[in-house]
Amino acid sequence: MKLTQTQLIIFVSLFFVIFDNFLFFREASHYFNIPFLFGLGALLFIALSTIFALISNRFIIKPVLITLLLISSVVAYYSLEYKTIISDKMIQNILETDTKEVHDLLNIKMFLYFIFLGVLPSIFVYKVEIIRQPLKKEIFSRLKLLGFNILSVPVLYFIFGKSWASFFREHKVLRMYTNPTYYLYSFGKFINERYLTKPMKFRHIGLDAKLDVKKPRLVIFVLGEAARWDHFSLNGYNRDTNPKLKSDNVISLEKFFSCGTETAVSVPCMFSIYDRKNYSNKKAKHTDSVIDILDRAGVAVLWRDNNSNSKGVATRIKGYEDFTHAHIKPYCNDFECHDEVLLYKLDDWIAKQKSKSIFIVLHQKGSHGPEYYKRYPKEFKKFKEVCKTNELQKCSKEQIANGYDNTILYTDTFLDETIKFLKKYKDKYQIALVYAADHGESLGENGIYLHGLPYFIAPEAQKHPAVMLWFGNKFGDINESCVKSLRKRELSQDYLFSTILDLAGVKTKVYNPEKDMFEKCKEK
Repeated sequence: MKLTQTQLIIFVSLFFVIFDNFLFFREASHYFNIPFLFGLGALLFIALSTIFALISNRFIIKPVLITLLLISSVVAYYSLEYKTIISDKMIQNILETDTKEVHDLLNIKMFLYFIFLGVLPSIFVYKVEIIRQPLKKEIFSRLKLLGFNILSVPVLYFIFGKSWASFFREHKVLRMYTNPTYYLYSFGKFINERYLTKPMKFRHIGLDAKLDVKKPRLVIFVLGEAARWDHFSLNGYNRDTNPKLKSDNVISLEKFFSCGTETAVSVPCMFSIYDRKNYSNKKAKHTDSVIDILDRAGVAVLWRDNNSNSKGVATRIKGYEDFTHAHIKPYCNDFECHDEVLLYKLDDWIAKQKSKSIFIVLHQKGSHGPEYYKRYPKEFKKFKEVCKTNELQKCSKEQIANGYDNTILYTDTFLDETIKFLKKYKDKYQIALVYAADHGESLGENGIYLHGLPYFIAPEAQKHPAVMLWFGNKFGDINESCVKSLRKRELSQDYLFSTILDLAGVKTKVYNPEKDMFEKCKEK
């Protein structure tokens, strides 16, 4: 087939509108009538064809269109299956994920999308013979397309005036479902913030930090993954997902909110001096974390990882151990390890620290989806039947919840074992445990799965993680009875930076008592 560049642009733009934007039109249909849906399709075509007409020439038109077709086919699948929005934060999360997490998201249906919406149209574009027109004729052809698009905008506005006002003012979220326009916008935003803005000088903070404790402390911070608070029976869930923790005298914080809805944002934010409103990935990467300050103050710091990585938090400390590719029996199989591996030979590391205060982060695989059934040993399959595919829409809500609740049940055992591990050191150290998940998880409510939606539209399930505390006898000057009153107090990950400094016994000017959860519970 022979086509001019302009004709190819028109064909491919129509393909994107018709075949890659099913979710966009489905969501829009909840608010608008069918005629206006055609108006939305026309506006999307105008936007795409205008962009392609302005940036394309005969040397790059095929590579550009083929690349976008392949990417958009995958975006179309994940958007439709999980209601995923490809924001700049999601792009960051994608780029920082590991091969195991990618593997969990692969399936036959995704490959079918890739073949039919990506590969086959790409083959068509590749094989099309571009008619080489004289430059003036090609420019005139582009101008005609651009002129048609420009004139069409006021016509569409005249026909659907009131609907446009509603679309742009009241339903801004719908634009985030457009494919490929929104992910192109997000990618541009990501590139600008990471590479094109003015370089930032690294900011060292807490240079005055000093360890100030009478008895060395051993604090373990269990960094959970995708664990939502309302699936813990400690918080009133109607299933017994915490049979062991309920007898461990833990304090569960029921109104604790996350900094982000994705690991790439929440994890560095949790250990950052910046609160959610002032946080940015760039600032976090160019500022000492609380982990850096503890390490500098003389605390023995260890980060053990069974997740993708520390998201930059532990890159400047020596004490980092990666268990994601370990082959330690009985905790690990051929593909991944269950979280109990994080306690493997931990006694040996502690013994090497002699009498120093210790702060340990255990980064769980936790309840990472969509293949929840892989996150726990077989003996924790208490709630049956479970969803055994990453295509969650094929499963009932009960099957999804069963698999997810089994991950919480396993976390219950893992935390119980960690508390028992700490108790062995009660004579030598002041001991404490903090458990905080990075964010929550959607389990199919309103057709939304997993996590990662932009914070301002994310459901509470994604922003409300589980958080728990446990103290050995007489930990510092903290009144444990008072801490129990925090259960109903609204808190957030903004409080973790100063709270961790206090738990570790480190004094510094960057400590903010107003952001220390335990400040009001200290015995003066």
